[in-house]
Amino acid sequence: MDITDFAMDLFGLRGKNAIVTGGNTGLGQAFTMALATGGANVFVPSLADDDGATAAMVRATGARYEFMQADITGSGTPKRVVDECIERLGSVDILINSAGICPLGEVLEFGRDKWDATVQVNLTAAFEMSYEVAQHMVPQRSGKIINICSMFSFLGGRLSPAYAATKHGIAGLTKAYCDELAEHNIQVNGIAPGYYATAITTNTRSKPVTNRRVLDHIPAARWGDPADLMGTVVFLASRASDYVNGHILAVDGGYLVR
Repeated sequence: MDITDFAMDLFGLRGKNAIVTGGNTGLGQAFTMALATGGANVFVPSLADDDGATAAMVRATGARYEFMQADITGSGTPKRVVDECIERLGSVDILINSAGICPLGEVLEFGRDKWDATVQVNLTAAFEMSYEVAQHMVPQRSGKIINICSMFSFLGGRLSPAYAATKHGIAGLTKAYCDELAEHNIQVNGIAPGYYATAITTNTRSKPVTNRRVLDHIPAARWGDPADLMGTVVFLASRASDYVNGHILAVDGGYLVR
């Protein structure tokens, strides 16, 4: 592409079909809305049914929204999710591996039950979803896989060794799949959100001491809003990022530099 060919429609997603795991809650809902606003149709597999709230927001943008109540850790479920997306929407062009959990516990009490559940959701399901979409993206010679990483893809993690381990793992999977799939014109990248004002962080934000500890570590001096991630996911899902591959993009208000 010549520099004179650059145009803002490179950031558009019209005609693309996306899967966003856990895309009707928390940060996942912001990813869904970002893609829909960019023009993509969105297929959301999730354990949680939000009574049509996300569907209404997506359809207001003019995009299609399809929901499948599913546990993506179940045997064979990722394949069924991908097959159902293609059946309903016609293709799968974008995958956002957003579903995740973060059980907490003191180190001497954090056992295999919490470990195994976290690995299943945060890492194994993301691998299986990526594996299944690759079966379709390789033949069509295009695709975008975006893994939701974390600050704990770079740092240790008190009270949740499994979360830190799986977020390091998803960063590794991002790089490994980039190395495998880039030659097929498939881009595999990660987004590492910092500290965001969501339901999961309500308890931390409600305590003056812990709230101040977090804010003192963020150069931007505020918690992130889910909307702060929306431009990033549109960029990584669009043709504008076709030469960005294997990268973990921190969206953290500068947290990692302090």
